Amino acid sequence: MVALIKAAQLLLSLSLLIFLHELGHYLAARRFNTRVEKFYLFMNPWFSLYKKQIGETEWGLGWLPLGGYVKISGMIDESMDTEQMAQPPQPWEFRSKPAWQRLIIMLGGIIVNLILGFVIYAGVLGVWGEDVLPMQNMPYGIEVNEEVAHWGLENGDHVLEVNGQKAPDFDALRQALFFEDVTEVKVLRDGAEITLPMSGDLGQDMVDRSVRRPFLPRRPCVVERISPASPAEKAGLHPGDRFVSLNGRPTLFFDEVVGTLRANPSTPFVAVVEDSLGTQRELAVMTDSTGALGFISASFSAFPEIAFEHIDYSIGEAISGGFTTAWGTIREYALSLRFLASKSGVTQVGSLVTFGSVFDAGWDWQIFWRNTAFFSLILAFMNLLPIPALDGGHVMFLLYEMIVGKPAPQKLLEIAQVAGFIFLLLVMVLAMGNDLFRVFTGQFG
Repeated sequence: MVALIKAAQLLLSLSLLIFLHELGHYLAARRFNTRVEKFYLFMNPWFSLYKKQIGETEWGLGWLPLGGYVKISGMIDESMDTEQMAQPPQPWEFRSKPAWQRLIIMLGGIIVNLILGFVIYAGVLGVWGEDVLPMQNMPYGIEVNEEVAHWGLENGDHVLEVNGQKAPDFDALRQALFFEDVTEVKVLRDGAEITLPMSGDLGQDMVDRSVRRPFLPRRPCVVERISPASPAEKAGLHPGDRFVSLNGRPTLFFDEVVGTLRANPSTPFVAVVEDSLGTQRELAVMTDSTGALGFISASFSAFPEIAFEHIDYSIGEAISGGFTTAWGTIREYALSLRFLASKSGVTQVGSLVTFGSVFDAGWDWQIFWRNTAFFSLILAFMNLLPIPALDGGHVMFLLYEMIVGKPAPQKLLEIAQVAGFIFLLLVMVLAMGNDLFRVFTGQFG
């Protein structure tokens, strides 16, 4: 059921974005009296789920949800209609229009997606506001993923500055470490301020180690659920119990409890825990062969002392915030493309399975619209890349024509279009292969 809910959200989001993207091309083409022969949501190789002729345009619904298209008369596009291109140019065709008009037609979809992403982000901020976790509202500091412990950060550190700049909230801190060229991090550790020198690309290091969350807000170890027939259940551990000590050593935090237990598989412990009423009791527990007891701990959001702050936005603030969020999203995505130059970065490329996994297991409209805004901006950015078969490829050749004063040879355009399709097909195969590997290895949870 969860997979179906996520798939439905992905389908709705993509349908909206693809339709509006192609509508941008369509409206720009019609504005310059250019004939649009077909307008399709999703691809329709061999057959269509639905089609209807309205005026000069065939409107249809394809069966393959890998994009959509508008077939504009007189251009080399997905249809590869070379027979039409061999005929004399007609006034209503794309190739008969001035280069600046053709440029606007090709940019129409990208412009719509950029505007849509900004508008949705502004709407989300105006309707729901925003929840942020200020750094001062993390009383226990951070919990460091062991994969990035070599950076020098330790559990319980309070991060004060990155490159001399104070991070206003937890998300801003994570983004700075992932996207920026970090040379130093100042932390408060055991009451003393320490400056940790950083070297190398921290973002690339996270990608290389497949670390999505290098750290989390540190939180006490409180039991949320007990696995049936587990050592925890046999020992009498209950949901709501908070760890106090293990074998007489104070062990309050999740990282301390898990670290101690994992380091001692098949080992007896005397655990002191405290229930929700403040009553302490002593339990004899035995870890299994992996160093686990068989319980799920509460996440940091369950603790009131780790307090998120809610920000409400006026209409003006939402518009400004929507623009800032949209621009930040594009900037961060552009910066992240550098990771594709590495072997580990290539393995992070995902298909529709990855896109669907980011949606909520229920149907949360705030998350849905945030994801849709993100996808809209990424769709705009990717389509602007100078790759033949994408809008950016057409834009590249149009700019060449405007600079040189004559169009690129038609044969070159045809070869480039085919090469672009082959390249995109290989990328899709790679993305699907990565996702299948993640599915079979349980990385999607």
